[in-house]
Amino acid sequence: MTSARKDRKSYGVKGAPYAFLLPAAILFALFFALPIGYAVWLSLHKVQVKGLGLGSGARSEVWAGLENYTDALTDSELLDGALRVLGYGAIVVPVMLGLALVFALMLDSERVRLAPFTRLAIFLPYAIPGVVAAMLWGFLYLPDVSPFYFVLDKLGMPQPDLLDGGPLYIALSNIAVWGGTGFNMIVIYTSLQAIPAEVHEAAKLDGATPLQTALRIKIPMVAPSLVLTFFFSIIATLQVFSEPTTLKPLTNSISTTWSPLMKVYQDAFRKGDIYSAAAGAVLIAIATLVLSFGFLRAANSRTRQEQAR
Repeated sequence: MTSARKDRKSYGVKGAPYAFLLPAAILFALFFALPIGYAVWLSLHKVQVKGLGLGSGARSEVWAGLENYTDALTDSELLDGALRVLGYGAIVVPVMLGLALVFALMLDSERVRLAPFTRLAIFLPYAIPGVVAAMLWGFLYLPDVSPFYFVLDKLGMPQPDLLDGGPLYIALSNIAVWGGTGFNMIVIYTSLQAIPAEVHEAAKLDGATPLQTALRIKIPMVAPSLVLTFFFSIIATLQVFSEPTTLKPLTNSISTTWSPLMKVYQDAFRKGDIYSAAAGAVLIAIATLVLSFGFLRAANSRTRQEQAR
């Protein structure tokens, strides 16, 4: 009798971690694994039309293999959108992470004043939805209604059209930087706060200036946070959608396929071709995985080399 109770008690203790993980596993399967699996399944099929495509049975779903992927990889609109996003990311990622690092280092300084208010002010734009932020900046970009253009006109200064040509990348990047800097700053600032006080005291005793402390001690010690924020920034850049979609009605420079995700949206909900859209979405996911994994592997390799020294 006693041994049976012990067995039940032992089984209950061993099974407790799995019981705690079960809700998360169910949510992961329903809202992450299952949609991905369904998208992959759709990408391997297509619709076959018989005759005029009228009547029941005229349209049927058939196996397509890699045909949708071949079409997507040779689609000039998708490839052009990928190039545009790479140019967009080349502006967004370094500027956003650079500002986040500078702000975090400034807030970590002993001389800073009103640090809680400053942290909140920098982080607040991140709490604003992307569509709302794009509409706000779109209003400021329009020459006819923007107060900035009014001031430039009164001062007799040139009024560049930020929604046309090359400046469009700066306009879109500004929205992303404005909204994402606060989140990355909080991540880096949290890592800075975790640095032991003894490290700062040792730097002071060695006569290090605040700039030397930041460059030689703080930044190397928060390198894992920089890697993490860079990883998140790459994912967000490759999945840019709301900003160009919201600004599209304001300018002719943004096409309906400006970014890869906009192309996927067009295929799925405008053309009604969910199979090609699924293939495009899977390719975007693979590209994101490859770039992220490659960067993480390079960062880990560099960390190991530094530790070996």
